[in-house]
Amino acid sequence: MKFEGAELLIIFSSLIILMVLIMMVLIYVGFLRKKSEMILQEQEKELKFAQELALSQIEMREQTLRYVGQELHDDIGQKLSVAKLLNNKLSSQLQLSEREFLKEINDLLGECISDIRNLSKTFISHHIEHIGLIESIEREVRRIKKLDFITVNYIHNVKEINIDPKHSLILFRIIQECVNNVLKHSRSKKLDIVLDDCIKTLEIRIIDQGIGIPENSGEDGSGLRNITNRAQVINADFTIDTVKDQGTEVKIVYPKI
Repeated sequence: MKFEGAELLIIFSSLIILMVLIMMVLIYVGFLRKKSEMILQEQEKELKFAQELALSQIEMREQTLRYVGQELHDDIGQKLSVAKLLNNKLSSQLQLSEREFLKEINDLLGECISDIRNLSKTFISHHIEHIGLIESIEREVRRIKKLDFITVNYIHNVKEINIDPKHSLILFRIIQECVNNVLKHSRSKKLDIVLDDCIKTLEIRIIDQGIGIPENSGEDGSGLRNITNRAQVINADFTIDTVKDQGTEVKIVYPKI
């Protein structure tokens, strides 16, 4: 087959146009890919910055709690112990009928010393990392039960959980914050703390039967923001299901793998 000059020109022109179109498509695809990579890198930077910021905030709060816990144990606890000793000394100098009154004061001081000791342990982070998540929650539950105004059920399917101790501490702080919210705001008479240890995840649920979370509280509350930041640091999912006058369920799903 022979092509005339005009036909050759048309074929040659068509090939050039086709090549230009292919090059434009390739450039456009390359541009989209580069843009996607830049957006992804930007999102990764923002996520890393948010995690580092949240981690810094958590460390600052842990330092504050550690200081408060140490002060409670070393200062206030010691002063109460001295007061108890002085009380005992005074008791020996009184008549038998007067000692009963001092004995009540002595018992009250003893309870205060014990409560402060237990409370200070929940503030000192290395202590929580040492005893583990399960035992830490059990101690917190015992402390709440002593308040005697809410029924607490602690249900778990495991005695020990093998996860990073620092992650255990963060999970405990999340649970502590959720439980404190229930005690302060829910008006519930019942609280369930459920730990379900699965193969790949640890699922934690805190359930109350209170008034629910008002809509206007939103996610602007510092407590909820703290919980969200803590969950973000350990890549845990955090959700809240609340119904007015029926209660609230907070669910935390921590990936173990």
